[in-house]
Amino acid sequence: MAVKVKMLLVARGMNLADLGARLDPPTTAQNIGQKIKRDNLSEKDLTAIAKACDATYEGMFILNDSGKEIR
Repeated sequence: MAVKVKMLLVARGMNLADLGARLDPPTTAQNIGQKIKRDNLSEKDLTAIAKACDATYEGMFILNDSGKEIR
């Protein structure tokens, strides 16, 4: 899933700091970066990441504006 999150960030033109700021509650780029590096992301984390990136998480990310799937 870490690779998918990285692909999502690229598709949205975001970096870890942007993602961390958009999460609820906000977190640091270092904290989210470590979770991604360890590939230690819970379903709750992935759902929050999708929401922060205006996407839907269904075991994959679907960009809401274009319908593009990131598997």
